[in-house]
Amino acid sequence: MSTVEFVQDALQSRIAPKGSGENVKDRIRIAAKALGWSFTRTKDAWYADPRISINGDELSDVEQLAGVRYGREEVMEINGLISKATALLESEDENITGPVIAAFRAFLSALDRPGTPRD
Repeated sequence: MSTVEFVQDALQSRIAPKGSGENVKDRIRIAAKALGWSFTRTKDAWYADPRISINGDELSDVEQLAGVRYGREEVMEINGLISKATALLESEDENITGPVIAAFRAFLSALDRPGTPRD
């Protein structure tokens, strides 16, 4: 996922989700006001215009307002947890209760982060 696609998703699903305005134009205006961006800049990001690029400050603003992070670190951490859980489940050792509980706790703590959807 590119940064522009990430920002588009954050704008549409978190910063100005459906129901926050009567129509898309209102939602874009709400997002622009929340971020302090111009309407045109926000509209370009809303529709993921391939001609734009998101700078670091803009990305940071979106991450902070949306409560989600764009980064590979979190994905790598979650993939690591999945690998550990898979290895434990494939194990034939009968005394794996402690490691299974630890893996389950790690999994739940990964879900309990700012920006994690609770749907």
